[in-house]
Amino acid sequence: MFMNTILYVVNVILGILGIVVPLLIGVAYLTLAERKVMASMQQRKGPNIVGIFGLLQPLADGLKLLLKETILPNNANLFIFIFAPILTFMLSLMGWAVIPFDEGVVFSNLNVGVLYLFAISSLGVYGIIMSGWSSNSKYAFLGGLRSAAQMISYEISIGLIIITVILSVGSLNLSKIVLAQKDIWFIIPHFPLFIMFFISALAETNRAPFDLPEAEAELVAGYNVEYSAMGFALFFLGEYANILLMSASTVIFFLGGWLPPMPLLSFIPGFLWFSVKTTIITFAFIWVRAAFPRYRYDQLMYLGWKVFLPFSLAWLLVVSGFLVAFGGLPPVPSYF
Repeated sequence: MFMNTILYVVNVILGILGIVVPLLIGVAYLTLAERKVMASMQQRKGPNIVGIFGLLQPLADGLKLLLKETILPNNANLFIFIFAPILTFMLSLMGWAVIPFDEGVVFSNLNVGVLYLFAISSLGVYGIIMSGWSSNSKYAFLGGLRSAAQMISYEISIGLIIITVILSVGSLNLSKIVLAQKDIWFIIPHFPLFIMFFISALAETNRAPFDLPEAEAELVAGYNVEYSAMGFALFFLGEYANILLMSASTVIFFLGGWLPPMPLLSFIPGFLWFSVKTTIITFAFIWVRAAFPRYRYDQLMYLGWKVFLPFSLAWLLVVSGFLVAFGGLPPVPSYF
């Protein structure tokens, strides 16, 4: 019994490391890819000094932040100030526990994986609002308030979009959602939802053109303005890990997960398809940042509440009516 417990703990630790280590490497080189892609779009070279083609630049940036002095504001609530970036970073890693990289390749194959993702993404707002409040800075506080309102607003439309996908499948299990797209990816019948989900993911991760919580012109970097060294690094890592997580979620809900685009290509391993699709969506995140100007805050809220919310709700009702009229709604999962 004791040996079985030890083996179980070792397997769990190895599983966690198998997700976290590649993810941190991916996040590090996503920052380099973003700088290189944007430099190319703006006819620049980007980082090219540290290492061959600048490949060691992420390591140099990480070492620089690690060695910098951590500055704690005099009037800050120190416990919350220090805990906020740790919470943001940990939540960005926890969401990956239910992401299936291939058939059977998932850390925890929960029957309620979608609800788990909802819970983790909803908790993410706490790290940001805590950092904004605990800094005792008006810039940081305004950035935290903006981010909280923005994330909550777009989570509603994301929720309605995912409910439509769940209705189409009849399961909250992410692996079953992927397998349900064996014949046709959901991007085809639900293409408007795919576009709305991608735009909402930009807003959910505070990315351009919805990076208003970090607007340098108004808020001097927003909620993390008082952070330096590893505190800033943890926010930075958490933001980019969330970008990868939202890209992976987009692939799972609309692009068939690990499934190939045609049966003839099924000889290629599924996790490679998953990686390629996630990379393409992540590239779109960078592309949008280089191509579009920042929204005004009232335009951001208008888009979320008066465009996406009514349209996603209407699409949900249409899909429900179609399923009732022609095929019947999928059975309610037994664990409800």
